[in-house]
Amino acid sequence: MRKFASSRARSPEPSPTENRVRVATDTDIVEARQVARALAEQLGFSPGDATVVATVVSELARNIVEYASPGEILIQAVENGSHRGVLMVASDNGPGIRDVSLAMRDGFSTAGRLGLGLPGVRRLMDSFEIVSGPGRGTRITVKKWISRRAP
Repeated sequence: MRKFASSRARSPEPSPTENRVRVATDTDIVEARQVARALAEQLGFSPGDATVVATVVSELARNIVEYASPGEILIQAVENGSHRGVLMVASDNGPGIRDVSLAMRDGFSTAGRLGLGLPGVRRLMDSFEIVSGPGRGTRITVKKWISRRAP
């Protein structure tokens, strides 16, 4: 396991196995995004899909900073047979999401922003799971698999 501190001046090189980024500030959001993009590129994601992975991590980290700081994002490579991909788990011990089904509706925002939101994260990922409740914190687990190219 490898941990990254947010005080690094240069872009961190991700571990090929497991990366944990503590998320409490805007600087941590940038770091988590960089780690996710770099790991996606190492795994062979297309530039477009690496950007999708980075965008999703950025949204998850932004939610932690805005609503439940501090938290953590786990970013790691995964395999399932011949498929390779990236697993990202955003977790915190914050106040939790009172109404998960409402938070998963397009256009819902408690901050009045027009960000990607959790529905956008769900659309961009190949798998999405959220566990949350008032006073229990939140854990969001997502996976993105490398797209197979037609021969």
